[in-house]
Amino acid sequence: MTGFLDPLGQAMAVLGGLVFVAAGVGLLRLRDPYMRTSAVATAAGVGVVLVVGGSVLTSPADSDLVKLAVAVVLQLATSAVGGMTLARAAVLSGHDFADGTDTSALDQPERSGD
Repeated sequence: MTGFLDPLGQAMAVLGGLVFVAAGVGLLRLRDPYMRTSAVATAAGVGVVLVVGGSVLTSPADSDLVKLAVAVVLQLATSAVGGMTLARAAVLSGHDFADGTDTSALDQPERSGD
């Protein structure tokens, strides 16, 4: 069984690295901080899960599976929260959106209780 897991783990790690490369290209090419934040948050969530999951598959052990589960849950939770926090900070500091971005939801007053 490990003969199958090793190439799968290596492929996952390489795919995770490619996700990070795509996010790096996105940081250079995307037009505003909101799009860049989306690229980085996605890469942090998906890329780290692929790299860590791939490394566990290359040399599986019971204790590594527990560490993988904890790392995946924490990474997915913190990358989403971090991305939203960065985007909200950009809105509150007045950064402009790219041309053509629909910002109509930002014009609505906040409702109490939300």
